[in-house]
Amino acid sequence: MNTVLVVDDDSEIRDIIHVYLRNEGYHVIEAADGLKALDIIKTTSIQLVILDVMMPRMDGIMACIKIREISNTPIIMLSAKEEDIDKITGLTTGADDYMIKPFNPLELLARVKAQLRRQSLMGNEEFNSLILIKDLIIDKTKHSVTLKGNHISLTPLEFSILELLASHPGQVFSTEKIYESVWKEPYGYSDNTVMVHIRNLREKIEEHPREPKYIKTVWGVGYKIE
Repeated sequence: MNTVLVVDDDSEIRDIIHVYLRNEGYHVIEAADGLKALDIIKTTSIQLVILDVMMPRMDGIMACIKIREISNTPIIMLSAKEEDIDKITGLTTGADDYMIKPFNPLELLARVKAQLRRQSLMGNEEFNSLILIKDLIIDKTKHSVTLKGNHISLTPLEFSILELLASHPGQVFSTEKIYESVWKEPYGYSDNTVMVHIRNLREKIEEHPREPKYIKTVWGVGYKIE
């Protein structure tokens, strides 16, 4: 049974998360601040940490730094702050994921499952052939894609575009660069070929293709996957 440590100074939030995790079969331990969380991690086998940013005694950012000194346990950070700098700070200090309060408990639960699944795969020798992004798993060796456990059928070109973007998270690729990387020929003229394939990809992997959470458009520049 996986044990999840929930660290938040708000007891009501801890209780809500506890109920949802317990109903999914997880063992849950609670802590009200970063110092207590560190004590627990040093003495208890923890498979995942849900860590609030704003807490007394030791905040979540410092707790994340301290946890990373002794453990590679996945960390999902929670914060009421929405500024990008807070997200960047959390992730660069070692967090694996980040959610803004107020959050949907079911979405948090899905992210917990994704992080635990990633952690279990890391012990597999085939892990290096996999790219995991949220609920999307791309197997480069088998040229297969699964979303929330369901197989997604892609054409070879669609798969190559997805693999290119997913292999470089955060990097923006222009239409020209995607074309030359995937089609292996000079981009010599402007057409809608790449855009059409991106649209088809979104129809297959995005729950709401017009509001994509995987393949993002950077207007005037190109496409990227976070």
